[in-house]
Amino acid sequence: MMSAGGFSKSRLDRMHDVMSGYVERGEVPGIVTLVSRRGEVHVETIGMKKVGGSDPMRRDTIFRIASMTKPITAVAAMILVEECKLRLDEPVDRLLPELSSRRVLKRLDSPLDDTEPASRAITLRDLLTFRLGIGAVMAPPGKYPIQKAMAEAGLAPGPNSLQITPDEYMRRLDSLPLIHQPGEKWMYHTGSDILGVLIARAAGQPLENFFRERIFEPLRMKDTGFHVPSEKLGRLPNSYIINPETGELTVHDEPGDSKWGRPPVFPSGGGGLVSTADDYLAFCQMMLNKGRYGNDRILSRPSIELMTTDHLTPEQKADAHIFFGGNRGWGFGVSVATRRDDLAGVPGRFGWDGGIGTSGYTDPKEEMVGILMTQRMMDSPNPPRVFLDFWTSVYQAIED
Repeated sequence: MMSAGGFSKSRLDRMHDVMSGYVERGEVPGIVTLVSRRGEVHVETIGMKKVGGSDPMRRDTIFRIASMTKPITAVAAMILVEECKLRLDEPVDRLLPELSSRRVLKRLDSPLDDTEPASRAITLRDLLTFRLGIGAVMAPPGKYPIQKAMAEAGLAPGPNSLQITPDEYMRRLDSLPLIHQPGEKWMYHTGSDILGVLIARAAGQPLENFFRERIFEPLRMKDTGFHVPSEKLGRLPNSYIINPETGELTVHDEPGDSKWGRPPVFPSGGGGLVSTADDYLAFCQMMLNKGRYGNDRILSRPSIELMTTDHLTPEQKADAHIFFGGNRGWGFGVSVATRRDDLAGVPGRFGWDGGIGTSGYTDPKEEMVGILMTQRMMDSPNPPRVFLDFWTSVYQAIED
């Protein structure tokens, strides 16, 4: 039997059974799933907020969405582009003087003083597409001098919030060389954190205020922000990390003393937000509707189309196979499917995952949004099985 949104009801039940298995086996304490198609929304809540607890997962549970922040930061930047306060191909030096006159390592394994001048300035487009020349080095920690230097400066991408101010972050970044020439290679994460600083400086207000006024309030995202207010902390579950020696879930963060329980020193445009399944659906629905949500327009249709186009060359993707796998590219703050090679690999589908156990994608061809919320940190660079099985389950449920 087919639902109004084109789902098979029996196959949605199958998705519930598959997701329940992860809770029953103890791989995650709890899960919230959301699938929306043509105005029809299905939400499932399974399991508990913490291991061995009795407080069940709820539809309004607040999750640490980590890198699912990146698409929101990119939208904020494009709002300023549309207002002509930022320009895609203008050097960012005007507002980020710390990034002017960069030096670039001659090789990835070079000592920090083995550099040459940057061939050109870093632009906003470079930040949005992660081609600015610095970011996460996908190698064992400390393998290269630049990795060690980023870690010592407190700039290495990771699951915890930075404990330095945005100005101090930029000052420390200024002390390091770039790893590649601007525009040459794709490197994950750091571009979004710098982008957050740029947005705040261009808007003349804290990043959280700009997000709230220009994105969260128009989209009615009432539970999304850079921290959880005290009156809502009961809706924040424990987050967990796998102990590599025992294979058991160990607490990474808990509501009573949560790093997300107070406003951050550094509001991370790369991974700092908390949100709920319904709040994030509002954001995805706006993207699916080409920038419009109800009577509000956040961005123009051309901006959404630009953001959700693959901007990378094969050479720029070459060193980041785990992110692209031959079937994906990168737009502005979002991964974009480029080739059909599995159920969910619909060309044009876009979105991203969060390293603390969340995933959210929008599929214009199928008129569909899917969101998975868990609180178990990813323990390898490859997608967790729960992600893979969620997306397989979403697409196998399509009936029409």
